[in-house]
Parts: sequence; C-alpha cells; structure tokens
Amino acid sequence: MNIRSLTRGDGVVIGAAVLLFIASFLRIYDTYLNQNAWDGLGTGLGVYMGGVIGAALVVVQRCLPQPRKVAGLELGTVGTAFTVLVAWILFWTLVDSTAAASGLILGFIAALVLAGAAIATPLVPALQAALVPAPKPVAPHPYGAQPQGGYGYPGAPGASQSPYGGQPQAGASFGGQPQPGGPTPAAAPAGDAQPAPAFSPFWFAVPAPRPLFAEDSAPTPMAELTPGVWYLAVEQRGQGLLTEMQDGRRGVLRDTSNIQRG
Repeated sequence: MNIRSLTRGDGVVIGAAVLLFIASFLRIYDTYLNQNAWDGLGTGLGVYMGGVIGAALVVVQRCLPQPRKVAGLELGTVGTAFTVLVAWILFWTLVDSTAAASGLILGFIAALVLAGAAIATPLVPALQAALVPAPKPVAPHPYGAQPQGGYGYPGAPGASQSPYGGQPQAGASFGGQPQPGGPTPAAAPAGDAQPAPAFSPFWFAVPAPRPLFAEDSAPTPMAELTPGVWYLAVEQRGQGLLTEMQDGRRGVLRDTSNIQRG
C-alpha cells in the first residue's frame, strides 16, 4: 500500500469518517435518557460504523496498486454506496425526530460530507491532487556523486544501471567536444543531413495517480502509477511514454501532463 496515492478528496473522506465516529458517542436524542448510538447495535454498528467502514473501503482501494473487487464490484464503489446509504438513513432520522441532539446532527453532517467527498473525488480535479506531494528530486552532488533514493532515481540501490543513468564514458562527446583518452570522431561529409536527436530516457514522477496501459493498446489499464515513486521513461510513443515500473513491467503512460522530471 502506498499512502502517497491518496488525494485531497481521500483526506476529506478520512476526516469526515473520524467526525462520524466521534458523533456516535454523543447524545443522539435530547431526552432525559443519556443515549448515544452505541445503546443500540443497529444504530451504532449498522449506521455510524457503516459509514466508517465505507470510508475505509474507499481509502484502501486508493492505496492498493491493483483494483480489488467484491462480488464483481470494486471496493471503492462498495464503500461509496455505504456512505450514501448512511447519509440517507441519518437524514430521514433527523427529519423524523423532534428532539435531535448533537450526536444525530453532527453524525448527519459528517455522513453528508463523507458521501459527497467519496462521490466528487473522481469528478473534481481539485480533489484529485495528491494529499502528500511527491518529493522533489535531490540536486546532484558536487564532483559527480550520485544522490540516494528509491527506485526510479539514477544511482539508487537496485535501480537498473544503464548508459543514461551514469557518467559520460571516456571518449564520449560532451557539448560537442571529444573527451581526452578517446578516438577523435571522423568529420561528417559536407552536405550530409544531421540525424534527428534520439530519445533520451529519463526518470519522472506523476502529480496524481495515472493509469498505465499495455503496449497492445488495450482499453483497460494494466497498472496505476502513484505519486512519490520515480518511474523510467524509456521511449516516446506518440504523445505518451513507454514506462518501466519497479517490477520490470512496461506500459504506455498516455497522460503526460504536469509530470515531474528527475
């Protein structure tokens, strides 16, 4: 599970669930009986905790690298349905009551915010921003030392060692000038067209969860890229990038807007 995949909308869901849990311990009716939701299991477990469980399913679905399903439905869909049902029950309970106390009023407000955030997060771009921003790339150390980091950063332990992640080799050109110790390249014949610059692989991070599609252009995503993890772009594929994941799998990132290059 990766908490960096949580969005601002998920943060609202978590906060509303905590508020709903607190409301379950407050008086629900303004009578001489000091009753809260836990005086009846149907109210405490069936309603208030039903909303908390729904919020947990929504958040867990977001943290998992692959979607999980229950009876053919994704966990997030089931959790959202729970939150809507709880808000619906508390609304009519509040309307039908003539002596509603703080536990019922606060519980309804929390359930309403919870259901609204669960529904609106996939639809509102402002709620899809990362709750925990991705760390910025570490500035290169002096004298050619490599920074430390996790997968997806040049020089990191366990990262694939390749020419684009290392230092220039002896004899390689830098800025168009040959390096000492290497053969001098032959001059290109006059009039020959210069070849187009080749794609240079680079590391990048995404600002929000992004779907990764298989190379065969299948419509269903094969995985999801999460913020806070550096991935390797190995090839340009039209407007997208052929991306290598931590486990070696490769897929096409179609949405490359606002990615952060390492």
